Amino acid sequence: MENIRDAVLEQARVAKDAAVQASLLSEEAKNRILHAMAAALDDAREDIKAANEIDVAQAKEDGLAASLIDRLVLTDSRIDSMINGLKEVAKLPDPVGRIVEAWKRPNGLLIAKMVVPIGCIAIVYEARPNVTVDAAGICIKAGNTIILRGGSEAFNSNKKIASIIAAAAESAGFPAGGIQFIDTTDREAVDVLLKARKFIDLLLPRGGAEFIEKVVANAQVPVIETGAGNCHVYVDENADLEMAASIVYNGKVQRPSVCNATKKVILHQSIAEQFLALALPKLEEAGVEFLVHENAQSLIPGAKIMTESELHEEFLDMRLGFIVVQTLDDAINHANTYSSHHTESIVTRDYDRAMQFMNAVDSAVVFWNASTRFTDGGEFGMGAEIGISTQKLHARGPMSVKELTTIKYVIFGSGQIRK
Repeated sequence: MENIRDAVLEQARVAKDAAVQASLLSEEAKNRILHAMAAALDDAREDIKAANEIDVAQAKEDGLAASLIDRLVLTDSRIDSMINGLKEVAKLPDPVGRIVEAWKRPNGLLIAKMVVPIGCIAIVYEARPNVTVDAAGICIKAGNTIILRGGSEAFNSNKKIASIIAAAAESAGFPAGGIQFIDTTDREAVDVLLKARKFIDLLLPRGGAEFIEKVVANAQVPVIETGAGNCHVYVDENADLEMAASIVYNGKVQRPSVCNATKKVILHQSIAEQFLALALPKLEEAGVEFLVHENAQSLIPGAKIMTESELHEEFLDMRLGFIVVQTLDDAINHANTYSSHHTESIVTRDYDRAMQFMNAVDSAVVFWNASTRFTDGGEFGMGAEIGISTQKLHARGPMSVKELTTIKYVIFGSGQIRK
């Protein structure tokens, strides 16, 4: 245990020491580094897939859920997405060094707020190896260094990817040691990171609700919660039901294992029967398993009634829950009670009702007439994301380059002294 602690703290120290140099890189230098990382991933894609195959085979042998295996698998298409994500991040404007506000005092002092990197960022994440690339790319563009600690399920994939991008970044001018990969699956390493206040300026956890709650409860370093996604779609009484059925199908079926997939559908009682007659056959054909709130039991005979814990649960599989409400206020109250405050959507033709829902629902992202699957940094034009924050301080929603910066005051004087 002591060896793990010492090793992790040394990696954190190295990353922290490199943070000053990283903060001074020009936009041109950072973009050059990102493109070098992208090219290295492209060149090494066969090695990456070979490492990933080891993880996937082990996951199957261990009996991991199909949804977790789906998150783990790296195909050429997903490697292309990682490469393209780095290139998109390179295209983003560099916020570092920008003056966002300035004013002059009567004594002649010029007070200004300047955007600066956060510093050394640690990310602790579970079974999605693409996070290794997205997190590193965004941190670099924002002028930070990064410590990566992925889950044991993707250990070989993450280790290979991290070694490739770290070597490429350093060869292109990123400070040595600025990308650190925690080379152990021992949970002691996470405990050490959570308490490394001397070196880590911010820690981001990515994973299931239980994992994130454990990190938040035990961390002594600053943490931004990137929460689970118990995402709801509310089909209003004035909804276009064909549109609603399409939105629900996409939200559930397109990729059910991710945080922004639709987990529950709230139906206004006046359209519930009509909507279900339209939507259920296609959902059933896709293999969706229906669960119901007790108030919707008669509408889907034979469907399991959701327990209280299931109403709160993030279904990362083909389960889909249905709830019936009498009013728009009931829909809002249900979402605010059971949502994880990640993403919700309303389907309606009525502008005023849409605005009421969007203003009253307490989630990081709220859609009108669109799938919950769009809650994504890339889809928002951010290039990529390091996570989706469900908290309210500093950053909320998809977190990209701007969200990994802070400000400092820079004051310009001409010899002023305080009397």
